[in-house]
Amino acid sequence: MRLKDKVAIITGGSRGIGRAGAIAFGREGAKVVVASRGMKKAEEVVDIIKAGGGEAIAIQVDVGNVDQVRSMVEKVVDYYGKVDILVNNAGITDDAFFEKMTYQQWTNVININLNGVFNCIKEVIPNMISNNYGRIINTTSIAGQRGAVAQANYSAAKAGIIGLTLSLSKELGSKGITVNGVSPGFISTDMVEKIPERIKTTALKKIPVGRFGVPEEIANAYVFLASEEASYCNGAIFDVNGGLNI
Repeated sequence: MRLKDKVAIITGGSRGIGRAGAIAFGREGAKVVVASRGMKKAEEVVDIIKAGGGEAIAIQVDVGNVDQVRSMVEKVVDYYGKVDILVNNAGITDDAFFEKMTYQQWTNVININLNGVFNCIKEVIPNMISNNYGRIINTTSIAGQRGAVAQANYSAAKAGIIGLTLSLSKELGSKGITVNGVSPGFISTDMVEKIPERIKTTALKKIPVGRFGVPEEIANAYVFLASEEASYCNGAIFDVNGGLNI
C-alpha cells in the first residue's frame, strides 16, 4: 500500500496505459480519479478498482479544454480535499507525413498531448503548493527523444513535455513537488496497434529485450515515481522501452 490515502488523478485513465496505471494505483491504496473523455470505460475501471477493495471515481474531461480541467480539479478537491498525485497520461495520435499533415492534425495533437499537460498541471499546483506536497508524472515517449516518421506533431508534443518536465522540476522542487517523466517505447496498446505491421516488425528487431512492453510495466513506473521510494527523483525522464533508446 505504497500510496495509501493519496489522491491521484490519472488522465486518459480509461484504457491502455492509463487503465493499467489507475488499477495499479488503486491496488496500492490511492484514491483514484479516472479522468477520461469517455465515461463508459472509465466507469469500468472504477468498478475494477472497487472490486479489488480500492476507492475510485470517474470524471469526464477533455484535457485540451481549460474550463473542463478546472472543473475536474475543483470536483476532486471538493470531494477528497486535496490532490497529491497527477499522472498526465492522456494522449492521441493523428499521423501523416509532414507535407500532407493538415493544420488541424497538428493543432489537435498539440492541444491534447502538450496543452493538456499544461492545463492539468496549472490547475493542480495551487493545491499542491498549499499542502507543500505533490507528485507530477508526465508521460512522454521515445518519439519525443528520437523523432518518428509521420509523427511530427506527436513527436513535437512529447519533446515539449520533456522540456516542461525539466523546467517545472526546477521551479517546484523547493515547494515539495517533484516532477518526473516516463518515456515508453512500443507498448501493446490500441495506439500501437494502429501502426503499420512493417513498422512494428522493424521496431521489434531493434528492441534488445526482443518484445513490446505491456501497459502494466509503465504503470509500475508510475507507482514508483508517485511513492515515497522516489522522493529524491526530480526532473528525471524514465525510459521504459526495452533498450530501444540505447
